[in-house]
Amino acid sequence: MVMTTGGCTVPAFAPKGAGDPATSSDGVPAAASTLGAPAQWSPCSGVPEKLVGRGAAGMSYDCATVAVPRDWSQPKNGQTYDISMIRVHSKSQRNRIGSLLLNPGGPGGSGIDLAVYLSFGQSLGGLPKEITDRFDLVGFDPRGVGRSSPLKCISDSDQDASFAADPDPVSQAEFDEVVALNKRIADGCGQKYGDQLPFFSTEQAARDMDALRIAVGDSKLSYLGFSYGTLLGATYAQLFPQNIRALVLDGAVDPTESYVQGSESQAKGFERAFGNFSTWCKANAGKCPVSADPRKAVTDALAKAESSPVKYRDGREATSGWVFVGLISSLYTESGWSSLAQAIADLADGDAKGILDLADQYAEREQDGSYSNLFDANLAVNCADTDGAPTVAEVRKLQSEWRKKYPVFGAPLAMGMLPCTYWPGKRDPFPAGKANGAPPIVVVGTTGDPATPYENTADLASMLGSGHVLTWEGEGHTAYPSTDCIVSAVDGYLIDLTVPKAGLRCPIK
Repeated sequence: MVMTTGGCTVPAFAPKGAGDPATSSDGVPAAASTLGAPAQWSPCSGVPEKLVGRGAAGMSYDCATVAVPRDWSQPKNGQTYDISMIRVHSKSQRNRIGSLLLNPGGPGGSGIDLAVYLSFGQSLGGLPKEITDRFDLVGFDPRGVGRSSPLKCISDSDQDASFAADPDPVSQAEFDEVVALNKRIADGCGQKYGDQLPFFSTEQAARDMDALRIAVGDSKLSYLGFSYGTLLGATYAQLFPQNIRALVLDGAVDPTESYVQGSESQAKGFERAFGNFSTWCKANAGKCPVSADPRKAVTDALAKAESSPVKYRDGREATSGWVFVGLISSLYTESGWSSLAQAIADLADGDAKGILDLADQYAEREQDGSYSNLFDANLAVNCADTDGAPTVAEVRKLQSEWRKKYPVFGAPLAMGMLPCTYWPGKRDPFPAGKANGAPPIVVVGTTGDPATPYENTADLASMLGSGHVLTWEGEGHTAYPSTDCIVSAVDGYLIDLTVPKAGLRCPIK
């Protein structure tokens, strides 16, 4: 079930958090405000304490919930979802500009968790003090995600089976097994949620964002969206261009691509990132125990895992599926490359811990075998957005074609489209056009980004009409706040609305 469409973006130090409802410091769930009313904030220091063991020094944490219509085309029918959010306020804040709304991507990532992680400052992968001194950080879990009327319809056993499955089943019998698993998962979600499934679309969530803007008291929206969060932000820009103050879209999804085109772009992006890992590995033998031939070491590990997977102490076997998920996970950050190299070397020695740790981090799988609802929500959003899912026969054909074009990632990314093939809900595709009347929007791209390939950056900026490209010549998924150059350009835009110089390219260091 490697449906990536942009992965979640969080600082490297951050553990994955649980999806419990946002609560006040005394454990009482935050009360939901009615649509159009100011948010009713309550202290919730327990959220950062549960995620990372403590809150950041000099920061306060408050939570609130806003009730939004399930279907924005019928806002007065009385059916609502509760959207949970957290506000992080710096005690040294001066000359406050307003709120900075945050989304980490996924779809399915928790903006509440992201706001907590980003509150710890730049030295730990968080936001610069210049930003937290001028903005409240407001993270929200989109509808169906985490703490916001969470959608959960995939059993832990089916999640395990999905991630463990052969990412490139060659025989018809193996292929049919994967098809049957995907159909069972889709049918189960349809039986549980039925007519609600279209309501988890990106356009519905973008309309929620405007309700949150009103609830926090901002006349104009300032927004920082990573990965899939760029699609959410771009959709908002087309729906509410007049309500934008500043939008930073980092790790662009191209809304003009079809579902199949987007999947192929990711296959190309991951293949390129894998090549960059291999080049680094050969040049850094001291940090890379498979430096003699890193590509062969990984492909050999995948092949061996098909016939004789290494058993792990938790009862799992490190099948080719789990090895592939670990590979995907490691390419999201350049810091993950050394972890991948060591994990592959350990796997060859009969130790599966490293590769399964990488896979579990990506899958949000806990040690007890339970999962967050990241991939339940990911599936629901992606499929609600998609009106051009390929048939089973088309997936089988693309699997063969992409295997030749992108040897490691092509076939698995083709297989990753199967869940939406059987998705039972009606579809609600997002818009893909100009954001007429919007102010300048900054679109940030990373040249080595695997999940949202760099080519998407200019395409998204061009589609919006008011987009301005900012380039980081680096590796991994998304750029801000990676280097002084990127930080200076983004901070100047968010604080002073100064658009980065045309064609600005920031070096990797």
